[in-house]
Amino acid sequence: MTKSPLTLYLAAPRGFCAGVDRAIKIVEMALEKWGAPVYVRHEIVHNKFVVDGLRDKGAVFVEELADCPEDRPVIFSAHGVPKSVPAEASQRQMVYVDATCPLVSKVHIEAQRHSDNGLQMIMIGHAGHPETIGTMGQLPEGEVLLVETPADVAHVDVRDPEKLAYVTQTTLSIDDTAEIVAALRARFPAIVGPHKEDICYATTNRQEAVKAMAQKCDALLVVGAPNSSNSRRLVEVGAKNGCRYSQLVQRAENIDWRALEGIESVGITAGASAPEVLVTEVIDAFRARYDVTIETVETAVENVEFKVPRVLREPA
Repeated sequence: MTKSPLTLYLAAPRGFCAGVDRAIKIVEMALEKWGAPVYVRHEIVHNKFVVDGLRDKGAVFVEELADCPEDRPVIFSAHGVPKSVPAEASQRQMVYVDATCPLVSKVHIEAQRHSDNGLQMIMIGHAGHPETIGTMGQLPEGEVLLVETPADVAHVDVRDPEKLAYVTQTTLSIDDTAEIVAALRARFPAIVGPHKEDICYATTNRQEAVKAMAQKCDALLVVGAPNSSNSRRLVEVGAKNGCRYSQLVQRAENIDWRALEGIESVGITAGASAPEVLVTEVIDAFRARYDVTIETVETAVENVEFKVPRVLREPA
């Protein structure tokens, strides 16, 4: 049977970012140093394939520190944790390694600095997301107010409109965040913003690559997990920039082939916590059904690398 021709546009950059790479390495190195089991508070990164792979090597994933024994090391996920978590680990005399992405830590430091200068914080983020919980948990209750949409800005109840600063979750949509920032500045002209955009380089680059290829393709597939904020934003960016059909898939087996009937081009990208092996799997699934031509759409080159904590580089 003759296969229909299909062009696959591959976004570059896509997939793993430096923070995710570092977090996975931290778990692997902890297992090498201390042996199994090593406990991890919350999924180290939001990707089932990655988490399952680490679980097979001896990582135990839990939601709370209370679920960890005192005598085994615990790792905090890349999304960051409230200050109360390392404080509790210290109090219980646990060995812990913080795998918080350095770009998330930068936001934590920023929030603390503004608070020390007497400013109340507004955080732009998604309620309930671990990164939002971690950032808001850097300061005492009530010191960080959360806004999720431009509409929320009208209702936010601040202590002093002249003494405000804002930070953002690192994995948001650039365009949506710009709208919320504009609403904040309109209502609170004195509000202080970050020196440099909080949305991380990887989130920005992956969204820009999707924008560049959205007009070219009939459909967009984002390889990523449903609980991955940056992956879900990529689906939205594709839809907003002219791609008629955008779909989030964890694995090739999740592709909705009926929805792709009659298409001639598909854009493929991957969220920052999705490994390249899953992208290859998706490409192979298309090759099995179509006569595939691949074109890369490159909008940036990444060469960022973050060091793992010193405790893992020292001999046991």
